[in-house]
Amino acid sequence: MSKSDCAVSTFRQGFSCSQAIAAAFATDYGLAKETALRLSQGFGGGIARRADWCGALTGAILVIGLKYGRTRPDDAAARDKTYALVQELIGRFAARHGEIKCRDLLGCDLGTPEGQKKVDELRLHQTKCEDFVRDAAALLEELL
Repeated sequence: MSKSDCAVSTFRQGFSCSQAIAAAFATDYGLAKETALRLSQGFGGGIARRADWCGALTGAILVIGLKYGRTRPDDAAARDKTYALVQELIGRFAARHGEIKCRDLLGCDLGTPEGQKKVDELRLHQTKCEDFVRDAAALLEELL
């Protein structure tokens, strides 16, 4: 199963977009899946349902940090590589989808009752968010 398929499967189980991405890649980089699910929870829904940065994108950023992030303050090379990959990820995601913020991608603010109603009525998690999860995972596979 590809990482994209794994991420979408996790998302369909009811986990957030950020959790789906983080969990799909976690064990490859030494992090337990359960820990990845916990660590990434707050980023779902555009960061705690604030409809800000897409959770699939922030989950992917966490994975880049997990693989390349620095562990010593003087490791400028690791910092620079991480930043470069995150910038590339954001650029590619924005090129594909036109936006990076949840509210702009979905056309509503899921942090409001009205926005949540629209998400449910239009099945945006199934019709849009699954695509964002799949694409973020695929972009991440390309970059890693």
